[in-house]
Amino acid sequence: MNTRKRGCMSKPSHNSITDVPGIRVGQAQDMDALTGCTVVLAEKGAVGGVDQRGGAPGTRETDLLRPMHMVQKAHAVLLSGGSAFGLDAATGVMRYLEEKGIGVNTGSARVPIVPAAILYDLGLGVANIRPDATMGYQACLNASTEKPAQGNAGAGTGATAGKILGMRQAMKSGIGTASIDIGGGVIVGAIVAANPFGDVIDPLSGEILAGARPLPVGLITKKDARFVNTLDFMRSLAGRAILRIASLSNTVIGVVATNARLTKEEANKVAQMAQDGLARTIRPAHTMFDGDTLFALATGGRRADVNLVGAYAAEVVVQAIVNGVKAAEAAGGLPAWRDASAEIKTAG
Repeated sequence: MNTRKRGCMSKPSHNSITDVPGIRVGQAQDMDALTGCTVVLAEKGAVGGVDQRGGAPGTRETDLLRPMHMVQKAHAVLLSGGSAFGLDAATGVMRYLEEKGIGVNTGSARVPIVPAAILYDLGLGVANIRPDATMGYQACLNASTEKPAQGNAGAGTGATAGKILGMRQAMKSGIGTASIDIGGGVIVGAIVAANPFGDVIDPLSGEILAGARPLPVGLITKKDARFVNTLDFMRSLAGRAILRIASLSNTVIGVVATNARLTKEEANKVAQMAQDGLARTIRPAHTMFDGDTLFALATGGRRADVNLVGAYAAEVVVQAIVNGVKAAEAAGGLPAWRDASAEIKTAG
């Protein structure tokens, strides 16, 4: 078990990705439909990278972030609910940026570069209401350098965790953010919407924070009986049978940002290393039922070693996921971590 204390990290003022100079975040959501989107704006441009794992991704404009391709900088990254339908919200982000004269100058027009990734939340709220261009545009209008709302907000509005026994036995998850000052004026921050097939784990204690709950429906206050423990259950006969028919309705999506000066190759390396944070907090991670995707944005201005930036990118991803789950509230008939925590305290 990892016993390192979180207190060893230096947290900037907001403990948020918006602590990174050049980054603004905006969110919009429909609380009745339980869906929404989150936009990370880098209007002056940021060197971008991406790392996608898992077997069920839903993405846009990720190929151009690869080192061999010409475009060097992105102007925003969109994280959205709504499954593949939610990619439409990126059109609204592009419209917002175009109106501000932001984008790659092609001679005939400025084309904003807006990579995007989606998560599946159609099974929790209203399936025929999804983030669209209007919602994406509104998220941009809402953008600021303040700490964004966590939990049931933006792309985390309909996020859930622990779905091996189906949506009814899952728990509410959400979106979270965190940041670290790694010295020399360099900030590394992350914002992550956790919607995994597996359970969300606190890597310091090994405790399941949000995961699949045993049948019958309802939280059980006995120790070790509140959760199925997805990883263990997968080995059982029932678990193996379920794996043959499990749905592709899961993923963890997020953005890591820094004001370090990185090349495109280094930005992709940071995105890759950041996935280690996902693996520490999601059990199991990167399954064929997930489309786990993390973006990296480097706004520049400060020199830093890519190994240091990447190592702490994983750390802020860990904290962002934990923060998002702990901030989530019950919705769609599913309990959240705070409900389970309150029940345990009451029982005690």
